[in-house]
Amino acid sequence: NLESRMAVAKLSSLVAYCNARLPGKDFSVQVGKHFHPGMFHALGYAMMSSASLEDALLRIVRYKRVLSNACWADVREEPAGLAIRTMPLFDEVTGKPALGRWEIEIFFATLVTFAREAVDATLRPLRVSFNTPPPEQGAAYLQDFFGCDIDFNADCNVVVFDREQAAQKLLTHNMMLTQSHEKMLDEYLSRVDQNDLANRVKCRIQDKLALGSPTQADIASTLGMSLRNLQRKLSEQGTSFKDILEQTRKKLALEYIEQRHLTLGEIAYLVGFASSANFNRAFKRWTGVSPGEYRVSHAVTA
Repeated sequence: NLESRMAVAKLSSLVAYCNARLPGKDFSVQVGKHFHPGMFHALGYAMMSSASLEDALLRIVRYKRVLSNACWADVREEPAGLAIRTMPLFDEVTGKPALGRWEIEIFFATLVTFAREAVDATLRPLRVSFNTPPPEQGAAYLQDFFGCDIDFNADCNVVVFDREQAAQKLLTHNMMLTQSHEKMLDEYLSRVDQNDLANRVKCRIQDKLALGSPTQADIASTLGMSLRNLQRKLSEQGTSFKDILEQTRKKLALEYIEQRHLTLGEIAYLVGFASSANFNRAFKRWTGVSPGEYRVSHAVTA
């Protein structure tokens, strides 16, 4: 089945097995060196037909669930350049990150190989950061591959690309192909969502938020599952109830705040917060600014 999904734990075990059998313990960069767009399903080809590296990175973030639902990712401007960031979600049962060091290294190595093939074979990131300690065998294999200094124990996993290189038009850009690939991706995710427990949990949370923040036990009951079974199955998908609740609240809050007729107090109520103060703190954690500041900065001028 070409559309089957591998459990995160099995993927991690496979990567660890392969890495342990390489003399250099550098399986992550070996995967990166042999990257082919097809490894990312239709997303890889949508990346190739994107307008620029920045456009491709934004498309990766948009369709990240094609690759994994065990992490979050975003693209943001930094003073030094354009950064793509990612962090694994936490397994609610084990309390550990759903993805390990090697999986993040593989993801970044494939991104850089793609950038070199699409933009410039000599491309080097401006900075690569990992939120994990340095590898036991040292970081030489990472420095040799990425061609830049590597930071460890960082707050977030980040690759920063030169702004001009990120904006450079790709020779393989084809809008019609991109649209065709995106249609395939949308249809694929739609099929995944039909049987995706995390998506069902999100929908139940959305239904109940206006009545207050639902508990995990509430949602388990509406799904006809025991609390323990819900926790286990979400963990197998690389997520947790807490993460889904947080992501759902953030998504809805950002949508509601664009609706000028809603007051900030009403938005706080609609996304399940008992007080505006709690909503303000959460919103600032999500975006770095208060709801009022966000609304002003994103106001649409006529």
